[in-house]
Amino acid sequence: MTANAKGMFVDTTLCTGCKACQVACKQWNELPIEDEAAVRGHTAFTGNSYDNTGHLSATNWRHVKFIEQFEDRSDARWLMMSDSCKHCEQAGCLEVCPTGALYRTQFGSVDIHQDVCIGCRYCVGACPFGVIDFNARTGRVNKCILCQDRMETGDGTACAKACPTSSLTFGRVDDLRAIAAARVKELHAQGKTDAYIYGWDLGNRGVITQGPNKGQAVSDMEVVGGLNVFYLLLDKPGVYGLPSAPQLPQRNFAPSAGVALISAAVLGVTGLAAFRRRRMEPAMRGASPPQTPPAGS
Repeated sequence: MTANAKGMFVDTTLCTGCKACQVACKQWNELPIEDEAAVRGHTAFTGNSYDNTGHLSATNWRHVKFIEQFEDRSDARWLMMSDSCKHCEQAGCLEVCPTGALYRTQFGSVDIHQDVCIGCRYCVGACPFGVIDFNARTGRVNKCILCQDRMETGDGTACAKACPTSSLTFGRVDDLRAIAAARVKELHAQGKTDAYIYGWDLGNRGVITQGPNKGQAVSDMEVVGGLNVFYLLLDKPGVYGLPSAPQLPQRNFAPSAGVALISAAVLGVTGLAAFRRRRMEPAMRGASPPQTPPAGS
């Protein structure tokens, strides 16, 4: 981890779904509206609860998710989460970038040199969280850059500044992990044993208390080497649209390449044998049959 790495702790138990973080992100980064005509015509609705953004994209760097658990009205609850780039310790996007457009900043976040990006989209496929998106308007990729310009002047992220409930907390990752550990212990003491951390393993274990997964065990998860933007959850990662075991696709390259090389060698030998056999067949067909020596010779 970068010394004094900066990041955010997202406490989903405090999120009210107000979307102030989304608005602040749009305003500070001057991000355009994807379908302005639909927004102005009041038709930009996904039909998915109160979520009218749908997903992260080149122009939506922050997305508030709404999860309704109302199978049993007596045990109903809302789950909400403000999502963005995780600025992973093992950043798949950064690893596959062929031009160095994606780079690790002095704060441990992953930023993009827009003038170096060639729009190859290797990073899009390498991100296990579906964060990075290709911007058809610019021919480059975009994602949350953790307000790099604000951090350079000593300010926190725009989204965290706008959050009215402190669901988003910006700071040093080491400090945030201590805050997260204390928060989980506080919730467990209140009987909310389903609280755990997604992004780092701080040693918390618990049991889900509500919803379809009630009674199932949960525990802290360190994923892809750790997340500099990490989450306190109350249910399985999949409920929030997060992968339960995210993997970096390029990590499969070495074994896959080995299998491919072995297969190529086998095919090469087989092809060479077939080629030699085909060359020998005409000579064999044209050869004279063996002569029987005359009697008495």
